[in-house]
Amino acid sequence: MPGKRKLGRATDSRMAMLRAMVTFLLENGKIETTLARAKDVASTAEKIITVAKEDNLHNKRLVLGFVTKESVTHKLFSEIAPKYADRNGGYTRITKLGPRRGDAAEMAVIELL
Repeated sequence: MPGKRKLGRATDSRMAMLRAMVTFLLENGKIETTLARAKDVASTAEKIITVAKEDNLHNKRLVLGFVTKESVTHKLFSEIAPKYADRNGGYTRITKLGPRRGDAAEMAVIELL
């Protein structure tokens, strides 16, 4: 479930960052990052939530293969996915914050709805 952007990193580093950010988003509900990273995280998180909407062993193993914390996987299947059971996508919102001081990277907040 990797994103489309390279984000200036090697594949293994980019995948590790993406897994960590998706896990953090599902754990806390909201993160602040650059706009490019937020778009990749949103795409991946939505796919993970869609898989988790059907609670079976295969889907749990798929999610456990991507999410880095077992407690977050439990929270995803017990709290987050049932909340979006009647919704077909659009589980996240990206809000632009403006440029970051220092390198002027476009910042954004990504949150679960």
